[in-house]
Amino acid sequence: MTASGDGGGGAEPQSVKSAARALEIVECVAEAGALSFNDIVARLGLPKSSAHGLLRTLEGEGWLVQESETRRFTLGLKVWQLGQRYDGHRGLAETAKPIMDALARSTGETVQLARLDGVENVYIAISLSPNPMRMASTVGMRLHAHATGIGKALLSTLDPGEARRRLSAVVLPRLTARTVTDPDELMRIVTRTADVGYAVDDEEFVEGCRCVAVPLTAEGETGIAAALSVTLPTQRTPDGWPRSLYAPLAHAAEEIRAAMGL
Repeated sequence: MTASGDGGGGAEPQSVKSAARALEIVECVAEAGALSFNDIVARLGLPKSSAHGLLRTLEGEGWLVQESETRRFTLGLKVWQLGQRYDGHRGLAETAKPIMDALARSTGETVQLARLDGVENVYIAISLSPNPMRMASTVGMRLHAHATGIGKALLSTLDPGEARRRLSAVVLPRLTARTVTDPDELMRIVTRTADVGYAVDDEEFVEGCRCVAVPLTAEGETGIAAALSVTLPTQRTPDGWPRSLYAPLAHAAEEIRAAMGL
């Protein structure tokens, strides 16, 4: 008799469930920075008995470290080592960064580069505005694609059927009075973005903030959907917005594409 097989035995589903829980723990600790055993159990709703075993395994394999004084868990060296081997968007970010820095200086506003993950945009490079008043954003931050200009630019790089499927598969939150959450209306916006070459966020994600974004790469070109944006507070909106920011943004995008040989 074997512990698992091709039939309907319970061992394989249980191992898959344990793997999923282990990944949830690592993601939970990564988001919080440091968590105690009780914090992890409470946040994820795990039975204490299985949580003990999972945490021992993750610590033993180097994915987590338990601080001796606080007894809180933090990410281990294995996470960093694995991250160093991931090249998914590193080349794009490294190529784009000096061009983004120049665009941030010329516009005086924050420039962001993001890739698409489901219906979220994940920021992979940021050049901050030189002005003290600016939107707070960090590399690795995730935002709802339907409520951001860069997210709509990213969605426009997908096949329309795939974009609609993603937008219809989840409940889209309304973040401000201007947020569009209807999939049909969003698809009209995404289609228009593909036609005109840019998308906007007019206080749809957060009040007092605007954004102009252009699609940069599609999955078929580089393996990832990426887009570039300029984000600014409403009180610094220049005359002729958004077209006045579209021109330098589109030029920067073309520079990045040329540097990548696209």
